[in-house]
Amino acid sequence: MNIVITGVSKGIGAAVLDKFVQGGHRVLAFSSSKSIINNYKNAVIKPLDFYDFEEDAIAQVIAGEFKQVDILVNNAGVLLNASFEDTTAGDWEKTFTVNLFGTVKIIKSALPQLKASPDAHIVNIGSMGGFQGSSKFPGLAAYSASKAAVANLTECLAEEFKNDNIHVNCLALGAVNTEMLNAAFPGYKAPVESNEIAEFISDFCINKRKFFNGKIIPVAVSTP
Repeated sequence: MNIVITGVSKGIGAAVLDKFVQGGHRVLAFSSSKSIINNYKNAVIKPLDFYDFEEDAIAQVIAGEFKQVDILVNNAGVLLNASFEDTTAGDWEKTFTVNLFGTVKIIKSALPQLKASPDAHIVNIGSMGGFQGSSKFPGLAAYSASKAAVANLTECLAEEFKNDNIHVNCLALGAVNTEMLNAAFPGYKAPVESNEIAEFISDFCINKRKFFNGKIIPVAVSTP
């Protein structure tokens, strides 16, 4: 399969990339790090500033690698832990720029190649923070709101793309032990490791697309 994934510099994205490559798939990955080392023969890793990139430029990169894209994983994201009172409009804009608008732009960039696949699957990596009815935590208003928007986008695009053989789903992840989480919540130990959730995500992307469409699926060991 031909796979595009964002946010592979570390954590969940890096682990999912590894699973895809181990499975023999061809991968085009986008990383926020300009110095990431590519040790894979069947993967191309490109640096990308998720705060500021041109949709047309990324479309050209994708078209240069693949005539069709079978799986698109929107994993890139930022996590801001700050009280609502202390956040600025700029903080909100930066969070939505990466978590929501970055997802929109990547999907639009890959859309011609997704339409060329006989059975494409877009998987947006969301959060339990954006899952309606789940427990919410102080300091995560901007992050959770952006992930709620991604969840709603998922439902809308599943309906819009249903005649193009493109399934769109969102995995609302619970806490995973990553550098991003540890930076936002020092000392907190998540119950799930990156390689464990990567196994689930890669399997879902490849093997479960025919069972789900337009679904926001909670992937957490806690009750909402």
